Amino acid sequence: MAFLKSQGKVSKMKFKSIILGFVFFIITVVQAQAADTIKVGILHSLSGTMAISETSLKDVALMAIEEINAKGGVLGKKLEPVGV
Repeated sequence: MAFLKSQGKVSKMKFKSIILGFVFFIITVVQAQAADTIKVGILHSLSGTMAISETSLKDVALMAIEEINAKGGVLGKKLEPVGV
């Protein structure tokens, strides 16, 4: 009988965790929709042997973002590079 009671508590805890996670997800989505810009992460090496070859990749990504913004952005929102 004690096993069933503890199992019920675990189920309630899981249910509360799922609801809380869902609430945080909804809050995040609403905040993302309210933003004026869409942030785009650019991951590249700043030092070391890969930095030389990745500099051109970073520049191409920035040029693409500028071109997309010049044409009106995505869904009417400008792209904002992050990590540059």
